[in-house]
Amino acid sequence: MNLKALYNLSYGLYMVSSKDEGRMNGQIANSAMQISSEPPTIVVSINKQNMTNGMIRKSGLFCISILPEETPLFLIGQFGFKSGRDVDKFADAHYQTTAQGVPYLDEIALSYIEARVIQDIDAGTHTVFIGEITTADVLNEGNPMTYAYYHQVKKGSTPPTAPTYVADTKTKKERSNGMDTYECTVCGYEYVPEDGDPDNGVEPGTPFEKIPDDWVCPVCGAGKDEFEKIG
Repeated sequence: MNLKALYNLSYGLYMVSSKDEGRMNGQIANSAMQISSEPPTIVVSINKQNMTNGMIRKSGLFCISILPEETPLFLIGQFGFKSGRDVDKFADAHYQTTAQGVPYLDEIALSYIEARVIQDIDAGTHTVFIGEITTADVLNEGNPMTYAYYHQVKKGSTPPTAPTYVADTKTKKERSNGMDTYECTVCGYEYVPEDGDPDNGVEPGTPFEKIPDDWVCPVCGAGKDEFEKIG
């Protein structure tokens, strides 16, 4: 069975948030969609291990912030590769809350959609939450980021808790005109010399060894010493 056939399914990239007794949390998710029009309902799939899952269960509410292609990797890293049990993910984020107190990313998101849970379904590693939309609005203009764009253009990686995670069992080879590729051991981000990291001042074609020592992983913020060569 070749699970990479699943890569041809289309996904977006979203920040799904909730609250519990005054505390807020959110996470990156790629499984969200509208499933009916009367009443308007949406569905999200959230890993059972994630803090957001428990908050949705307790509050019965969730909110989806639809992310644009311009979303910086560090924001995806903040909400996608860190745990709300360890950090306040909204501490440095620009956000507002709905009338029911659920946060959404107002400055970067294209739109937000809040929903009240009307059913949840056990889906193995994940819980599928079906919600009736309670409020929604368009915030900014732009192109929604697809999961394919995140991987192919932004060079992002997928955490093991994502519903679409498929372990790569192939041996990774050296590339980029003879220069070695390095992988972040924390989040799986790959630094490819041919691409560089222009958003953080590293020009395309820069070997890993020539990157400044204070450079950090653009996704999760891990230091340069947390990278390993993947020849």
